[in-house]
Formats: sequence, C-alpha cells, structure tokens
Amino acid sequence: MGIVTLLALYFVIWWTVLFAILPIGMRSQIDEDDVILGTAHSAPARFSFARKALWTTLVSAIVLGLFYLVTEVWGVGPGSFPHIIPGT
Repeated sequence: MGIVTLLALYFVIWWTVLFAILPIGMRSQIDEDDVILGTAHSAPARFSFARKALWTTLVSAIVLGLFYLVTEVWGVGPGSFPHIIPGT
C-alpha cells in the first residue's frame, strides 16, 4: 500500500471519526442555563475545535493503524471470506 493511498484513507477516516466525536461531551446552552439572545437553544455552550481535532487525529491514527495491521500484515481482505452467493 502506497503513501498516497494511506493519506487518502487517513483523510476519509479522519472526517468520519470527526462526525462521530463531535457530539461527545457537548452540552447545549439550555443545559447550562445560559442562552444567548439570538442563538438557538440547542447551540453548544462551550466548544473547543482544537480539542475535538486532537481526539479525532488520535482515534483516526489508531483506526488506520488497525486497518493496516489487518490488511497488510495479517493479509485479511475481501478474498479471505467465503462467497455467500454461488458463482461470485
């Protein structure tokens, strides 16, 4: 697997993990009883993109490492599993 393929996979994994991590630990303005006039009640009270990006980067690196381990080191791929549909 080439470096460009790994970077492309990391990019896709990073964005997928970002959207999985974004809602973790979020508290809305209504949860904090501090609603700012003109904003939605469901808007985050405090948000740190740097912290979310750091967690996303760490989790994405682990996921990519596991993917590399399974596919390149152990050699598990789509051809490793039995065919469910005959003739495929």
